[in-house]
Amino acid sequence: MADFLQVSTATPTREQAVELARSVVSERLAAGAQIIGPVTSAFWHDGEFGTGEEWQLLLKTTKPRYPELEARLLKNHPWDNPEIVALPIEAGSKGCLEWITANTEPAE
Repeated sequence: MADFLQVSTATPTREQAVELARSVVSERLAAGAQIIGPVTSAFWHDGEFGTGEEWQLLLKTTKPRYPELEARLLKNHPWDNPEIVALPIEAGSKGCLEWITANTEPAE
Protein backbone atom coordinates (compact mmCIF):
# COMPACT_ATOMS: atom_id res chain seq x y z
CA MET A 1 0.00 0.00 0.00
CA ALA A 2 1.24 3.48 -0.83
CA ASP A 3 1.79 6.02 1.88
CA PHE A 4 -0.97 8.64 1.91
CA LEU A 5 -0.70 12.26 3.02
CA GLN A 6 -2.98 15.17 3.78
CA VAL A 7 -1.17 18.37 2.83
CA SER A 8 -2.29 21.77 4.05
CA THR A 9 -1.48 25.33 3.14
CA ALA A 10 -3.35 28.63 3.26
CA THR A 11 -3.78 31.66 1.02
CA PRO A 12 -4.93 35.22 1.64
CA THR A 13 -7.95 34.97 -0.69
CA ARG A 14 -10.51 32.39 -1.74
CA GLU A 15 -9.66 32.93 -5.41
CA GLN A 16 -5.98 32.13 -4.80
CA ALA A 17 -6.94 28.98 -2.91
CA VAL A 18 -9.22 27.85 -5.73
CA GLU A 19 -6.52 28.50 -8.33
CA LEU A 20 -3.90 26.52 -6.39
CA ALA A 21 -6.38 23.68 -5.88
CA ARG A 22 -7.33 23.58 -9.56
CA SER A 23 -3.73 23.58 -10.71
CA VAL A 24 -2.46 20.75 -8.49
CA VAL A 25 -5.54 18.56 -8.88
CA SER A 26 -5.67 18.98 -12.67
CA GLU A 27 -2.00 17.95 -12.81
CA ARG A 28 -2.78 14.90 -10.63
CA LEU A 29 -0.37 16.01 -7.90
CA ALA A 30 -3.32 15.72 -5.51
CA ALA A 31 -6.43 13.60 -5.91
CA GLY A 32 -8.64 16.28 -4.46
CA ALA A 33 -8.71 19.49 -2.50
CA GLN A 34 -10.98 21.04 0.06
CA ILE A 35 -11.01 24.77 0.68
CA ILE A 36 -12.06 25.97 4.11
CA GLY A 37 -12.57 29.54 5.06
CA PRO A 38 -12.26 32.08 5.91
CA VAL A 39 -10.30 31.08 8.99
CA THR A 40 -8.61 33.40 11.45
CA SER A 41 -4.91 32.82 12.05
CA ALA A 42 -2.61 34.13 14.76
CA PHE A 43 1.10 34.06 13.91
CA TRP A 44 4.57 35.52 14.18
CA HIS A 45 5.91 37.06 10.95
CA ASP A 46 9.15 39.00 10.57
CA GLY A 47 9.42 39.27 14.35
CA GLU A 48 5.95 40.73 14.81
CA PHE A 49 2.78 39.14 16.14
CA GLY A 50 -0.25 39.35 13.90
CA THR A 51 -3.64 37.97 13.07
CA GLY A 52 -5.31 37.65 9.73
CA GLU A 53 -7.94 35.99 7.62
CA GLU A 54 -6.89 33.08 5.41
CA TRP A 55 -8.34 30.32 3.25
CA GLN A 56 -7.06 26.85 4.10
CA LEU A 57 -6.45 24.14 1.51
CA LEU A 58 -6.46 20.45 2.42
CA LEU A 59 -5.01 18.23 -0.31
CA LYS A 60 -4.96 14.43 -0.52
CA THR A 61 -1.92 12.83 -2.17
CA THR A 62 0.58 10.01 -1.96
CA LYS A 63 4.06 10.17 -0.49
CA PRO A 64 5.74 9.66 -3.90
CA ARG A 65 3.81 12.64 -5.36
CA TYR A 66 4.56 14.96 -2.42
CA PRO A 67 7.90 16.43 -3.61
CA GLU A 68 6.40 17.61 -6.91
CA LEU A 69 3.24 18.84 -5.15
CA GLU A 70 5.32 20.86 -2.69
CA ALA A 71 7.44 22.32 -5.49
CA ARG A 72 4.35 23.36 -7.44
CA LEU A 73 2.73 24.94 -4.38
CA LEU A 74 5.91 26.88 -3.61
CA LYS A 75 6.23 28.05 -7.22
CA ASN A 76 2.62 29.24 -7.51
CA HIS A 77 1.87 30.38 -3.96
CA PRO A 78 1.21 34.11 -3.42
CA TRP A 79 3.43 34.17 -0.31
CA ASP A 80 7.23 33.98 -0.40
CA ASN A 81 7.44 31.48 2.46
CA PRO A 82 4.07 29.72 2.83
CA GLU A 83 3.29 27.13 5.43
CA ILE A 84 3.07 23.76 3.69
CA VAL A 85 2.78 20.72 5.94
CA ALA A 86 2.08 17.09 5.21
CA LEU A 87 0.56 14.73 7.73
CA PRO A 88 0.32 10.98 7.24
CA ILE A 89 -3.10 9.47 6.74
CA GLU A 90 -2.81 6.58 9.17
CA ALA A 91 -6.03 4.89 8.10
CA GLY A 92 -8.85 5.40 5.66
CA SER A 93 -11.61 3.56 3.90
CA LYS A 94 -10.39 1.22 1.18
CA GLY A 95 -12.38 3.09 -1.46
CA CYS A 96 -10.98 6.47 -0.44
CA LEU A 97 -7.38 5.27 -0.45
CA GLU A 98 -7.89 3.58 -3.82
CA TRP A 99 -9.35 6.86 -5.14
CA ILE A 100 -6.27 8.79 -3.96
CA THR A 101 -3.96 6.27 -5.62
CA ALA A 102 -5.88 6.22 -8.91
CA ASN A 103 -6.11 9.99 -9.15
CA THR A 104 -2.51 10.80 -8.37
CA GLU A 105 -1.00 8.52 -11.00
CA PRO A 106 0.88 10.66 -13.51
CA ALA A 107 -1.05 11.18 -16.73
CA GLU A 108 0.22 9.16 -19.65
